[in-house]
Amino acid sequence: KSCWGWIWWTKMLDLMKALKEKVNQAIDNLRPYLKNDGGDMELVEITEDYVVHVKLLGACQECSMSTMTIKAGLEETLKITAPEIVKVVAIEA
Repeated sequence: KSCWGWIWWTKMLDLMKALKEKVNQAIDNLRPYLKNDGGDMELVEITEDYVVHVKLLGACQECSMSTMTIKAGLEETLKITAPEIVKVVAIEA
């Protein structure tokens, strides 16, 4: 029994690692636009229920368009590249 549990756990870790890579790639694709406006974004975590938590940096922290950037930029990209992701939320620094 413990062998199957270990295999399942290893597969979950591999899945989360792959998701993290996809999220970071999506953030990297947005980064030039964010930096152009004096901001940035970093991945904090992906929860067990597939919610991505990001931290907004620089000008993005106070930007009125940050919600749009998260929803229309990052979340929409992830719906295509990582459909397991349920949503993206910004957390306080």
